[in-house]
Amino acid sequence: VQLQASGGGLVQPGGSLRLSCAASGSIFSINARGWYRQAPGKQRELVATLTRGGSTIYADSVKGRFTISRDSTKMYLQMNSLKPEDTAVYYCYIEVLGGAYWGQGTLVTVSS
Repeated sequence: VQLQASGGGLVQPGGSLRLSCAASGSIFSINARGWYRQAPGKQRELVATLTRGGSTIYADSVKGRFTISRDSTKMYLQMNSLKPEDTAVYYCYIEVLGGAYWGQGTLVTVSS
């Protein structure tokens, strides 16, 4: 199973982007899914999580601006009111019993 993240790009401050993450096959025993990001020179940080029960968890830095969601085929991260500090490579993941699957990352650059 592979995860494919897409939707990154260059956007001006205050703009929006929607990231998508699709799995190439079926995944079972999912505990949670979500998005991490890694900015240049910084550690990877958790951005948003969607738990098996449907709860959402967001990093304080993105609360009120980012929204995680999913449908039957993909997971999404809607990013609004983007700031230069949101610039990073964004990775999707799916946590299962005993491990996790990761996407390859999609670059988001917020700059004027």
